[in-house]
Amino acid sequence: MFNPRPVIQQVSLGDGGVCLVVDDFLSEPHKLVEAAVARRAAFAVAPVNCYPGIEQRMTADFDAQLGAYFSEHLLGAFGGSETMGMATRMSIVTLPPEQLLPQQRICHRDARSCAPGEGATASVLYLFGDARMGGTSFYRPRRHPEEIDFLLHQARVMENGAFSKVIGAEPGYLGGTNAYFEKICTVPAAWNRAIFYDATIFHTGQIDAPELLDADPARGRLTVNAFIRYRKPGVRSDIRTRTLP
Repeated sequence: MFNPRPVIQQVSLGDGGVCLVVDDFLSEPHKLVEAAVARRAAFAVAPVNCYPGIEQRMTADFDAQLGAYFSEHLLGAFGGSETMGMATRMSIVTLPPEQLLPQQRICHRDARSCAPGEGATASVLYLFGDARMGGTSFYRPRRHPEEIDFLLHQARVMENGAFSKVIGAEPGYLGGTNAYFEKICTVPAAWNRAIFYDATIFHTGQIDAPELLDADPARGRLTVNAFIRYRKPGVRSDIRTRTLP
């Protein structure tokens, strides 16, 4: 299912953090898109998280194969020695900017922190051909952690109008630096490209052309998102990567 000889490139996220980029990730990516089209009725709004669109869980077989691939080729780059669990879903961004909730208008992190000796990696696999639908941007906080925590709390409890006054912007996808977060970089989307990064880093989809969004998996911003937990006794130094241009 996966490219057996991946070329792993890296993008610096500052403070020692990196985003690992693997192009030509799947051996037959069109098959996964075809499976999404065949199961399009199973896509639904996420009941728990604040993903701005629709999603469905991947199969246990996919999880097992991705977990084995991650362990073989990528785990060591994050200082891990063994995976502890993972969750994957197929997702499509669909919400127009004016319908976004406050939490969907700022960047987020998939894990606030990890227990000692543990780590967490998040991943996005892009399965659409039009790069204008957007890749993933990474951010660092510009305020004290307590202020950031309070902002995240406000995003959960405020209505849109009040939240607009807090962040000084009308409803819309986050596109760049604001008073609370500085954009570090954007990793562009590319057909059959997968990215892997520390789940505690703030990030969000870079949706600059929301008019292109479509709920049809054959035409929309289809991705596979993964969250992987692992034990982290030390960092391996024999993972060879090259810097993404």
